[in-house]
Amino acid sequence: MVGKSAGGGGVEDAAAAMRRWVEAGGGRLVMDGGLATELEANGADLNDPLWSAKCLLSSPHLIRKVHLDYLEAGANIIITASYQATIQGFESKGFSKEQSEELLSKSVKIAREARDMFLKEQLDRSMQHPILVAASIGSYGAYLADGSEYSGDYGEAGTLEFLKDFHRRRLEVLAEAGPDLIAFETIPNKLEAQAYVELLEECNINIPAWFSFNSKDGIHIVSGDSLIECATISNGCSKVGAVGINCTPPRFIHGLILSIRKVTDKPILIYPNSGERYDADKKEWVESTGVSDGDFVSYVNEWCKDGAVLIGGCCRTTPNTIKAISRSLNQRHCVSHLPVA
Repeated sequence: MVGKSAGGGGVEDAAAAMRRWVEAGGGRLVMDGGLATELEANGADLNDPLWSAKCLLSSPHLIRKVHLDYLEAGANIIITASYQATIQGFESKGFSKEQSEELLSKSVKIAREARDMFLKEQLDRSMQHPILVAASIGSYGAYLADGSEYSGDYGEAGTLEFLKDFHRRRLEVLAEAGPDLIAFETIPNKLEAQAYVELLEECNINIPAWFSFNSKDGIHIVSGDSLIECATISNGCSKVGAVGINCTPPRFIHGLILSIRKVTDKPILIYPNSGERYDADKKEWVESTGVSDGDFVSYVNEWCKDGAVLIGGCCRTTPNTIKAISRSLNQRHCVSHLPVA
């Protein structure tokens, strides 16, 4: 299945593809951690509206290195550096539409190159688990770079047709670049989730997608919309193979998983942030407000019992976090809660 679409597009197909990958991973898959965190740790200056996507222009070798670091740490899924990469954002920097589309494709190419390099190094080892590339699509708020991805308040831009028009070509370009998955991340409101659902159908995307939402209170997503309503929208889309939570403090994940399980039997994925608080005005994370790697990983067994089968980290987590998650899952033999397709 690696590098190929899930096929016919029925509800079972996208979810079944995810289930097969999870089962091939021994009942769980480990996702990578924070990309921007590690790019900065490797010397990248991300003080720019493009954020980590800036490195597609200035230092693609650092993106490749971070992908490799996460694969070495035990990740089965690496997420491309396209979360904040948009055609509109690149055009605002003076690039043509064609150049902007090429930069989007480049994010997938770099991740696939990193996977190939990693697999080549593993030829003398037993590689039984799948290694997947997920093309990241951030929210409209991520493009604005004004913190609205953590509120879901888009003002006059908050219409279904506007959001579909904004994301359409970006989705098509990333899908054409050949990822294994499309990752719709940090979705802050149900309107944008609905826009994604309609685009997946209208653009005839036959690559399994996942939807992940973010929450600040453990009940609603950040806009105040009901998580259960958002998960229901996700569940009703034949192209969505997994539903979950990202960029949310670890302490909230237990209750959020239980809410999602009320309305879907699709695989559940979770990749929380470190628990630190993001200051949207200063555009920085507030240090010493999160949990240590050890505390973060202490939640993992509970999340497995709750039904999560794809587990990783988001902002402010590192390869050390992912290595600890992988080790913990291997030791505990996390039991899959996947229904039969």
